[in-house]
Amino acid sequence: MAKKAHVSETPATQMLRSHGVSFTEHPYEYLEHGGAQHSAVALGLDPYTVVKTLIMQDQDGKPLVVLMHGNLKVSTKNLARQIGAKSVEPCAPEVANRHSGYLVGGTSPFGLRRAMPVYIEQTILALPKIAINGGRRGYLVGLDPQVCVQLLGARPVQCALAE
Repeated sequence: MAKKAHVSETPATQMLRSHGVSFTEHPYEYLEHGGAQHSAVALGLDPYTVVKTLIMQDQDGKPLVVLMHGNLKVSTKNLARQIGAKSVEPCAPEVANRHSGYLVGGTSPFGLRRAMPVYIEQTILALPKIAINGGRRGYLVGLDPQVCVQLLGARPVQCALAE
């Protein structure tokens, strides 16, 4: 086990600390296109408890954030229906980067560049603890999923699909 590297502050950790949220830090070796599955394996976590932050957009190009289990996909049809949109699709990486202020692969729902509605797969809220991106590639933070509702106003949705 490598010694624990100190990770410098990110907009996400600054937001969490400023709200007094307790969290654990989990740096790992980032792998391009490795996704949540890679980070789960690298950290010895269940991919179901690793939550990915996805920047998507509706039919008008309005951005939104979807928090989903690391080993599941988003049913964009179900999501669109539940949020009253005609359609929802993932943003292109450069568009997602612009909206969030983070690089794809290091996107955290905390400390976003611009306010966007946040939707969370409701089964995530039943977990005692989740690992979610801390605002940098190769860096997850562990926290209570209720923080997503309390700090971000995340609205529960049912839109999970098996990978």
